[in-house]
Amino acid sequence: MTDKPFAEVVLNVPLDKKFHYRIPPEFAQVIGVGQRVKVSFGKRVMAGYCVGFADKAEVAEVKDILDVLDNTPMVDEAMLRLTRWMADYYCCGWGEALEAVLPGGVRRRSAPKMKTIVELAKPREELATVVESLRATSLKQTRMLQVLIEHKDEITPRDLARLAGGSISSVRSLLRAGHVRFTRKKVESDEAPLLMDETPVEKTAPLTPTPEQAYALKVIGEKLSQGGFGVVLLHGVTGSGKTEVYLQAIAQTIALGKQAIVLIPEISLTPQTVRRFMSRFDRVGVLHSGLTDGQRNVQWQRIRAGETDVVVGARSAVFAPMPRLGLVVVDEEHEPSFKQDNAPRYHGRDVAVMRAHMLGALVVLGSATPSLESYHNACSGKYFGVELTKRIDNLELPPVEVVDMTREMTERKGLHSLSRRLEANAKAALARKGQVLLFLNRRGFATYVTCKRCGFVLKCDRCDITLTYHRQAHLAICHHCNKEVNPPTTCPECTTPGVKYFGVGTERIEQELARVFPVNSVMRMDSDTMRGRYAHGRALGAFGRGEVDILLGTQMIAKGLDFPNVTLVGVISADTALSLPDFRACERTFQLLAQVAGRTGRGPQGGRVVIQSLTPKHYTIQFAASHDYKGFAEKELEFRKQLGYPPFGRLAKIVVQGKNADAVKEKCGAIAQALRTAIAGRVARVLGPAEAPIAQLKRRHRWQVILKAQTSTLLHDLLKQAQPSFAAEKGAQVAIDIDPADML
Repeated sequence: MTDKPFAEVVLNVPLDKKFHYRIPPEFAQVIGVGQRVKVSFGKRVMAGYCVGFADKAEVAEVKDILDVLDNTPMVDEAMLRLTRWMADYYCCGWGEALEAVLPGGVRRRSAPKMKTIVELAKPREELATVVESLRATSLKQTRMLQVLIEHKDEITPRDLARLAGGSISSVRSLLRAGHVRFTRKKVESDEAPLLMDETPVEKTAPLTPTPEQAYALKVIGEKLSQGGFGVVLLHGVTGSGKTEVYLQAIAQTIALGKQAIVLIPEISLTPQTVRRFMSRFDRVGVLHSGLTDGQRNVQWQRIRAGETDVVVGARSAVFAPMPRLGLVVVDEEHEPSFKQDNAPRYHGRDVAVMRAHMLGALVVLGSATPSLESYHNACSGKYFGVELTKRIDNLELPPVEVVDMTREMTERKGLHSLSRRLEANAKAALARKGQVLLFLNRRGFATYVTCKRCGFVLKCDRCDITLTYHRQAHLAICHHCNKEVNPPTTCPECTTPGVKYFGVGTERIEQELARVFPVNSVMRMDSDTMRGRYAHGRALGAFGRGEVDILLGTQMIAKGLDFPNVTLVGVISADTALSLPDFRACERTFQLLAQVAGRTGRGPQGGRVVIQSLTPKHYTIQFAASHDYKGFAEKELEFRKQLGYPPFGRLAKIVVQGKNADAVKEKCGAIAQALRTAIAGRVARVLGPAEAPIAQLKRRHRWQVILKAQTSTLLHDLLKQAQPSFAAEKGAQVAIDIDPADML
């Protein structure tokens, strides 16, 4: 309700500006700050956010508000302050920041949806004969029927076409022939269970803390009781019981009449993590991208109504509308997945710290391998550091063996992705009824397709990267833009018959495992196999029940999972990220190796780790093998200090992209020059302009400039002075990334 004639409205556009709209009389009694309104913006009709009212407008011609979309404010004053800070800090529009706060399902108030399922229309035995008859006429339809016969879960026509390497038209041909049928099915309702697991959640009692856990809880409890803002870095080795500390700290928070948010980095961790929190607390909310829009809407409304004490979710759960927030836990705080890769390019951990600062709440950052920024903050006294140096029940950290794969390849004939030591250890673990976890952060069958005669490499014509060969679908796929092509049978350059497939992905390893361990069950977890909404929960549930002997996967299995029967962890290639042109390459590699190594040795049988590497003497590999985080951190921080990289400086990455290569290059050069002019003798530096390491994505050329400054204040001051040079031009768009998580 207002008596002022104009509303200040911000929109989801890359302009950090408030626009004035006249409030018609019929809306004067219903409009309020934090509500969404429908307005005309240029030639478009858009939803905006009312952030204030004014007596005067900045322009002579003012448009009317067309409608008020909400009965009550969707964002409160505290969230308006937080998003205002986000707009300033991350150099984006206030409307863009507000759009990130509200899940799409809340904005759309989504209703349950229907989906089309493709099913076999005849018995499998009869279709086996059909498959044989189709081989001579249609290989695509043959592959589709084979995939459908072998597929156990529901599948849509589009997913069937993708998995079989065909098209929707081929699926329709099978439909017309009467081999398959389409059925319409209601997508799970908004009230569908958040855990797709028939096993009921059993309530658990708090465990008796170890001396180290007790000290951590004492520190956290005192800070909660005192009230006010604070950050605690809980640096605990894998298996040291950080989750139990979170659970008991949250119980203390609830006892004080307050609420808690728990942020986790991977959707694959959600089922196990949610189950743990539901086992301890009755009023648990969940927010993550694995929910339907309708489910997210229901969860968000429950949270806003104060019906939950704890919210568990991924990055965007930091915005959960909790009216009595007292504690934010950021688990695996070092994870780059907490960084949003499009506007607003916020970091969930840093937004959590700022939100807690504004509300006078406590933040607990947990990790076995903290980011060097957080570790430095704890060492310097900005954060309060607490260590858990021992595993629960005094279990030992697993011994780590590093295998030199260069030597392995010279001593063995043929292609062997699994070293002799890894094979022997896996066989021994399986013989003792243990489980094996194998990690490779590359999906697909082969990482590139090449001609041995002329050196041709098959690349995406829209992106500056090689295509990855996926054998099951018999497609070469771009992992950036998802373009799919049929791999050539002859070299496109020199016409030599046949091409070669090099590099190793999880699909190839799966095939090798089937050969080496024919009697053991193998499951692959990567983004190709984990397509369904509940696929992660089902897969991890099967592994936890012992139905799977060997779990092979990408980084989604590398952290946070707790399976006591895992007695061997194997890292297929420890070098995949070490050579990336990114100052965080060594840090990311160390963290990943330490995290995946921590998945074993959590039970009475103990465990072992085998790391395969082409550079076994690299200090990152050596420190990871000896579980020496502090040694690695000290060495890496010294390098960072010499070069002025975080935490000893602040960075902004300005990326210019567009379809016109000359316009992109020219625009990037103008930005670099504007920044150099703004520096004017101050302690800052501009790197570039230069082509981005990935010089083309989705047919858009990419150039970038890196701005380095000693302080955040100076960094933002320089960006503000150079702001006119950032304006988008025809053929060249500009994106500013503050505190970039990667340099690619």
